[in-house]
Amino acid sequence: MNPPEKHIQELVDGCRKKNVQSQEQLYKHFYAYALSVCMRYTANYDEAMEVLNDGFMRIFKKIKLYNSAYPFKSWLRRIMINIALNNQKKYLKHKQGQEIEHASDKHAVDDTYSQLQYKELVALIQLLSPGYRAVFNLYVIDGYTHEEIAEMLKISVGTSKSNLSKARANLRKLLRENYKDEYTRYAR
Repeated sequence: MNPPEKHIQELVDGCRKKNVQSQEQLYKHFYAYALSVCMRYTANYDEAMEVLNDGFMRIFKKIKLYNSAYPFKSWLRRIMINIALNNQKKYLKHKQGQEIEHASDKHAVDDTYSQLQYKELVALIQLLSPGYRAVFNLYVIDGYTHEEIAEMLKISVGTSKSNLSKARANLRKLLRENYKDEYTRYAR
């Protein structure tokens, strides 16, 4: 176990003993990472902070369930995503179930995404509807399959695919509107 992992395991052990200083240090250590995950799944900073704090409360309550054989960061990420998705359930009442749109310029859009700064991309993702935002993040950024997304969000695989296609189309439109010069340069 390398020094950072050993330090994290010591913090986890302290949290299991309900040591407030260990909880505070763990929170500070993973704050920026956890916030970046939450920002991708929420509409704004305030909502992200609510998810972040709810996520850390869940982590501290469920820390005994953490299996030290796996990276703590992955466990934390999964909890933050689940809290964010649970937070969105009220917005997912009106599931999108229309046919999948096929983006003909997918590669151009992907290249444009890679040219944007992270904060700019997160800001654009936050403009998507909660359903589209969730599927886009889970599929494109976090690498889940449509089958896994369908199970997590309690939607059909077709709806997951449709939401991803529509999220990409909406992002393409937002890119054109907000970054016209950059989009034109990179999306040829």
